[in-house]
Amino acid sequence: MNIHEYQAKSLLKTYGATILDGAAILGEHDIDNVIDNFNSDIFVIKAQIHAGGRGKAGGIKIAKNSSDAKKIARELWGKTLVTHQTDAKGVKVERLYIEAGCDIEKEYYLSLVLDRTNCCITCIFSGEGGVDIENVALNFPDKIHKVHFNNITGIKAFHLRQIAFKLNIIDQKQVKSLNKLVESLYKAMIENDATQIEINPLVLTSNNEFTILDAKINFDDNALFRNEKIAAMRDVTQEDPLEFKAQSHNLSYVKMSGSIGCMVNGAGLAMATMDIIKLYGAAPANFLDVGGSADKERISEALKIIIADNNVKAILVNIFGGIMKCDVIAEGIIAAAAEINLSIPLVVRLAGTNHELGAELMAKSGLNIVSADNLDDAAKKVVNLVNRL
Repeated sequence: MNIHEYQAKSLLKTYGATILDGAAILGEHDIDNVIDNFNSDIFVIKAQIHAGGRGKAGGIKIAKNSSDAKKIARELWGKTLVTHQTDAKGVKVERLYIEAGCDIEKEYYLSLVLDRTNCCITCIFSGEGGVDIENVALNFPDKIHKVHFNNITGIKAFHLRQIAFKLNIIDQKQVKSLNKLVESLYKAMIENDATQIEINPLVLTSNNEFTILDAKINFDDNALFRNEKIAAMRDVTQEDPLEFKAQSHNLSYVKMSGSIGCMVNGAGLAMATMDIIKLYGAAPANFLDVGGSADKERISEALKIIIADNNVKAILVNIFGGIMKCDVIAEGIIAAAAEINLSIPLVVRLAGTNHELGAELMAKSGLNIVSADNLDDAAKKVVNLVNRL
């Protein structure tokens, strides 16, 4: 789960991180009131969306008085931002953050990430922070540094010395400020089940203090049940509506860019299904895993979610029945197909428990369902059907 910049900064401030004065605008009608009550010589108006690259897309503006700040805020409100991290449709701006300015001596990049390769939390940092950090990583990888924290002992003094040394920070006030920040980020990450905390840019101000100028935090969805305050920060308007609907039905769904919808049970089977679709020259439109204990209703909802994607030209259902019986799958498919008056090709491959009964139910349904004997056969059939359209 992602949260907005203003939420991330508010959270990190409680852990002792230094941030600039700021105020969130959560409704267009609040623009005048928030800006009138914000005391600053410089107003930085920031669009709040779950995507990077806002500055280059025109989502961050600077005003030198409240009148200009209000004008810019109204221009940004409701605007659609398209950045390198959004799709072509972009994201609509429905929240803003007003922040004070500061005197910047230097910009840095700093993040803590859940490093699955090294099975630890890793600090990634660079003395070349800012909007072009991706280009720095691509063209000057030697300027990107990493320090791995031990899961048992956590942050130690030698970790902090490594970070300061590689950033060429020797002033003791600066070192102390940086150490405090890294420790606060680590504590925030551990206590809130975050998978990433990214500060870009992290700036050194004229008073030798490290200050967070932008912050992004990602959280482990599976741990939200024990982090109610974090879960309450969720902004579902920034999420794909089909992915959100799938979560509400305990379905694992990820939208993709292809034309063949995939319904499977099990992540491994999903990966194999998508791979074989690609092998035969087509592309999957989604990753949809109904799990091992889905019932008729969940199967029906899964099919409706797939159909709701206008890019889907055909559907491949690939189920291996174990705990979940194939006849239950068939009943869900039949119910949903009849309810929504399914008009696009549907190829179904069932194997395992009660697969004969499932195939019989579909054959007697009177619906236009193409049965397949195995995964290879199913993939060929669904790709051929798409190619004919």
